Amino acid sequence: MAPVRVVLVEDNDTFRETLTLLFGLRDELEVIGAVGSGDEAPAVCAELAPDVVLMDYRMPGLNGADATRAVLAACPTARVVLLTASVTDQERDEVLAAGAVACVTKDEDFDRLVGVVCDAGRT
Repeated sequence: MAPVRVVLVEDNDTFRETLTLLFGLRDELEVIGAVGSGDEAPAVCAELAPDVVLMDYRMPGLNGADATRAVLAACPTARVVLLTASVTDQERDEVLAAGAVACVTKDEDFDRLVGVVCDAGRT
């Protein structure tokens, strides 16, 4: 089975690079792009056509909900998974209403995160 192709949208450089490295160790995932702001996400997704976009909420430029809408307009086949340190119920609802398929916090188990990304990419 082909790996799930992922674009990371995360403003924390260290966290983004760590996720890229850790995902690279998993056969079921392939990071095909990574950007540091919601503003960059739509163009990258339109160009690379990922299966899944792993999206932070609080970033420079577009927030997670606005970036989700923009990504899905640019790449309608992508599935967006919100990955954030903390999110209010209102923010989570806003991102899900924008089209995200799941919400995961950064302190969750890594295998759970991988599972959520894989599930999103295979549906």
